[in-house]
Amino acid sequence: MKPVIFGLSGLTITPAERAFFRQADPAGYILFKRNIADRVQMRALTDDLRALSGRSDLPILIDQEGGRVARMGPPEWPAFPAGPAFDALYEIAPISAIEAARANAEAIALMLAEVGVTVDCLPLLDVSQPDTTEAIATRALGSEPMRVAAMGRAIIDGLRAGGVVGVVKHMPGHGRAKLDTHYHLPTVTASDAELEVDLAPFRTLAGAPMGMTSHIVFEAWDPERPATLSPIVIEEIIRGRIGFDGLLMTDDIDMKALSGSAGDKAAGAIAAGCDLVLDCWARMDEMEDIAARLGDISARARARLDRAMATIAGAAPHAEIGELIAKRDALLALA
Repeated sequence: MKPVIFGLSGLTITPAERAFFRQADPAGYILFKRNIADRVQMRALTDDLRALSGRSDLPILIDQEGGRVARMGPPEWPAFPAGPAFDALYEIAPISAIEAARANAEAIALMLAEVGVTVDCLPLLDVSQPDTTEAIATRALGSEPMRVAAMGRAIIDGLRAGGVVGVVKHMPGHGRAKLDTHYHLPTVTASDAELEVDLAPFRTLAGAPMGMTSHIVFEAWDPERPATLSPIVIEEIIRGRIGFDGLLMTDDIDMKALSGSAGDKAAGAIAAGCDLVLDCWARMDEMEDIAARLGDISARARARLDRAMATIAGAAPHAEIGELIAKRDALLALA
């Protein structure tokens, strides 16, 4: 098995992709709007991916946050709110906000599990600042570490109850970035002491099953390399000070924050200490480059992957999507 998560080009697995995936045996896959039509098509695709891999616990990922980041949406599926809606409720009713976040996440999970998706890249634990890039500020759970952690934990619990693994992101924190990593490489100049605020939610949720890195340079820790490619940030900060021992994947290595070939970036991330590389765009030449540059997944990374997927084994939801959404909406109405 290669330590990489690949995207697919369309609504079905193409013959070329099928041959390549069979040989490369990636650890998992990630789906985007280009891969989604309706429930029947989506379930057929995820079933096909499981059959191709031979693994019933295959990680099939999606970014289904709510708000601007939602790969599945109306009219086939309901729309979901983004993080700031829960932050606004927390301002006046913290317990209600936590429960609303949990119910919302469980509803998302039930929607995903129905079509065979097993991992949601949620929650964001990034602590907002006044000048946080809009790419994060419109999605974040707030500017106070304790409330971000409280609602983040509720989201992980809600996803797990619905049969989906959550991913805390973007480690060790994206809140101080003033630029969007899809297009630029941000540099954070905050001191080590100031960055304790950013680490706090991740430290509180250090037992999360999966985490995702950020493509950001933190001058206080490693002024030369972004977190995704920095053994200092990964080993000393994420694994050390945060204490995270879950499965650590990169953010999408195709983002413009990173430079170099796909193979260079993938090999660099694994060498720095990431467990898995996330490559989203299904460009065959880049996927072949990555597969050629990566060895087999390490025993430690495979154990982390298996442990993360085991957290949803035998999940038995106790509610229906409709009632969870109604509960969430009644709570959000308080704000």
